[in-house]
Amino acid sequence: MSQIDKQKKIYLFVHGRMDLEPVAINALVSNGFSKDKITSARPDKVGDVGDYMAMLWMPPNPDHIKIQKITKVEQVIPEGVIGLWKGVSKEDVLQITLR
Repeated sequence: MSQIDKQKKIYLFVHGRMDLEPVAINALVSNGFSKDKITSARPDKVGDVGDYMAMLWMPPNPDHIKIQKITKVEQVIPEGVIGLWKGVSKEDVLQITLR
């Protein structure tokens, strides 16, 4: 696992669980991530290499947040709800329990 730069942008995927978005943001902030760097993930805009993805896991009833570091971004044709994220490679770096 790589070192985490908690000042980098972090893209939050809630998989339709908007009710858990505030819980997830609070958990990320409690673990040292900067609130102003947390952005709701959108299918039409991806992060850069070195940024992070935070996913509520495992849908539909997540119990933790899986943090992944973006390691590569390739141009792709957007596909469904995944959109441009289809071209993003990442590595797992951390798990945070939802409370």
